[in-house]
Amino acid sequence: MLAGTGSDVGKSVLAAGLCRIFLQDGYAPAPFKAQNMALNSFATPEGYEIGRAQAVQAEAAGIPCHTDMNPLLLKPSSDHTSQVVLNGKPIGNKSAYSYFRKEGRDELRNAVNAAFTRLAARYNPIVMEGAGSISEINLQDTDLVNMPMARYADADVILVADIDRGGVFASAYGSVMLQKPEDRKRIKGIIVNKFRGDIRLFQEGVKMMEQICGVPVLGVVPYFKDIHIEEEDSLALDYKKLQAEKGKVNVAVVLLRHLSNFTDFNRLEMDERVHLFYTNNTEELQKADIIILPGSKSTLDDLSELRRNGVAQAILRAHRQGTTVLGICGGYQMMGREVMDPDGVEGSISRLPGLGLLPIVTTMSGEKVTRQVEFNFGDSKEVCQGYEIHMGESVLHDDAQPLCHILTDGHSDGCFVSHRCMGTYIHGILDNSAFVDYLLSEHTDKLQHTQLDYVAYKEEQYNKLAAHIRQHVNIPLLYRIMKGEE
Repeated sequence: MLAGTGSDVGKSVLAAGLCRIFLQDGYAPAPFKAQNMALNSFATPEGYEIGRAQAVQAEAAGIPCHTDMNPLLLKPSSDHTSQVVLNGKPIGNKSAYSYFRKEGRDELRNAVNAAFTRLAARYNPIVMEGAGSISEINLQDTDLVNMPMARYADADVILVADIDRGGVFASAYGSVMLQKPEDRKRIKGIIVNKFRGDIRLFQEGVKMMEQICGVPVLGVVPYFKDIHIEEEDSLALDYKKLQAEKGKVNVAVVLLRHLSNFTDFNRLEMDERVHLFYTNNTEELQKADIIILPGSKSTLDDLSELRRNGVAQAILRAHRQGTTVLGICGGYQMMGREVMDPDGVEGSISRLPGLGLLPIVTTMSGEKVTRQVEFNFGDSKEVCQGYEIHMGESVLHDDAQPLCHILTDGHSDGCFVSHRCMGTYIHGILDNSAFVDYLLSEHTDKLQHTQLDYVAYKEEQYNKLAAHIRQHVNIPLLYRIMKGEE
C-alpha cells in the first residue's frame, strides 16, 4: 500500500508507475483503492462507475478496469454532500456527517474487503492506494481505506511524503508515530516525493529521516513536468488558467464550479495544434476559437452560475461571432432550451432555461447511465470509443440531427446543429483523433502540426514514469519488502 502524509502527495501517480514496473517485470499487477473521493470517474467495460485514477492505473497495468479496483466512490455534489457509488452503482446521497458515523460502516467495510479479496484472487501483486493522510486519528474508527484496509489485506505500507509543500520531516515522523503499534509495524519504508533541486543536497536528510522514523527511505523522487499522467482531481486546473495564444487553435474549457471528468481534455491539451486553457473570464472566452462546456456534477447549479456571472451571455456572443461551441454531458444539457428537475435529483432548482444553442430539452432522473460505447459521428465511418456517465434524458426537437451513432446498440446520441454548434453525452470523445480533426477542421488556417496518436502517447508516458521511478526508487529493496525478506 502507498499511504500518504496528506492529500495530493503523489500516491496515485506513483501507484500507476509501480503498476507499469511490475507489468514490465513479468508480473500481473492490479490497482486497488477501497474508497475514492473525486468527480473524475470512468465507466468500466461492464458499464459501472469507478474513480478515474484507478482506471488510469489499470491502463498502466495493461488490464481492463473493474469496480473491484475501486468499490466505493464518493462524488461531491456540494461542500457537505456526496453521491455514494458502491460497486459501480449509486446508492444515494449522504452528508459528510452521516457518512462518517459508525452506524452502517460494517456494510461498507464488508463490501470493500470483499472487492479486494476478489481482485487478489485474479492478480498479483495488488498495488493499493490509501486516501489523504493516514494520521487522521479522529477518523480511525470509521476509516475504510487506509490502515484498516492494510490490516485486512496484510499489506506492507510505504509512506509517501511530499517535500515540495515543506515540513517533510514532521509529516513523515508524525504519520509513523500516530499509528497504533500494530499498524506502525506495517510501515516498511518512505518515499520522499516531488523533490526540486539537487538531490545530493538531501543525502544527509535521508539518513536523518531513516533515523527518526526507524524505516528505510526507498527513494527521493524528483518533481517532473515532462511526464503527463492524468490527474486524479481538479487541483491541477489552477495551473491551467491560461490566456489565449497566437498561432494555434485556442480552445477554452469553461471553468465550472462543479466541473467533472476534466480528463476529457487531456488528449486535446497534448495536441501541438491546440492551445487549451480553462477560464470563466468573459473576455478570455471571446478570444477562443472553440469553447467547450464540460461535464458537471450539478448541471442546474452551474447553469444558474453561468447566467449570474455573465459567462452564458459571453458564450452566446462568441458563437454569434463564429466561435465553435461544443457541450459534453452536463455542458450538452446546458446548451439546450431547458433543463428540468421535477424530482429534485440535483437539488432545489426545479427548472432553468438553457443557452438555447441546441433544440433539446433535458429532464433529470434518478437513474444513472454508465457504460462504455463504440460510435461514429456525422458522415464519418471511423469507429470511435468513449463512455457515458450521466443522469437525465435529453429529447431532440424540430427534427434536430444527432451528432453520434452508437454502434453498440444502434441508438443515437447528442445533437448537431452545425459544424460550430454541437453536443454529446459521450466522455472521451476528444480522445479520438478522427473527432478532434473534425472539430479543428473549421480552423484549418491555423493548423500546422500533425495529429497526435493518443494511445501510443499514453503508453510512452507510462513507460517514462516507470523509468523515472526506477531511477530514483530502490525497486530491488521494494521487492525484498514485498517478499518478506526485510
